[in-house]
Amino acid sequence: MIALAPDSPIVLTDLAATEALARRLAPMLRAGDVLALEGTLGAGKTAFSRALIRQLLGDQSADVPSPTFTLVQTYEAPEGLLIWHVDLYRIDNQRDLAELGLDDAFDEALTIIEWPDRLGAALPRDHLTIHLDVIDQDARRIVLRGTDNWMERLRHA
Repeated sequence: MIALAPDSPIVLTDLAATEALARRLAPMLRAGDVLALEGTLGAGKTAFSRALIRQLLGDQSADVPSPTFTLVQTYEAPEGLLIWHVDLYRIDNQRDLAELGLDDAFDEALTIIEWPDRLGAALPRDHLTIHLDVIDQDARRIVLRGTDNWMERLRHA
C-alpha cells in the first residue's frame, strides 16, 4: 500500500496505480473539500479526477468527461455528496471566474479543480494540492500538500 506522506513524492507506475490512489483518497472526502490538481498538460489531472469521481459515484463505468470545454461538470454521489469537477485552463479573467459560481461549490460540494492557479487568491486556504509530474509515458510522480487539517486526514487514510 502506498504511504500518503505529506510533501513526499509518490511514484505511480501506470494508470492503474493512479486510479488506486484516487480510490484510496475517496472515502476521506466530504462537502466543502477543495482539491487543487496541478501539473502540465498530459500530467494526468483528468485521469486522476475521473477515477476519483467514479469511486465516489460507486460506478467504475460512469461517463466522466473532461470539463475542458464546459468548464464545470457536476455529479451527485449516492450519499448526496455534490461533486464539482472544474477545469480552469481556458479561463483568463476574473469576470469569467465569477460567473462559474465557485463560491457556492466551495461551501456545499467537493470541488476538484484542474489548473487552480487561475483562481489566484480566490482559491480557499484550506485545500489539498495534488501536484502531478510526468516521469514517462505511463508513470507519474504525485506530491500531496495541504494545511494541517489535510495532513492529519492523509495520515489516517
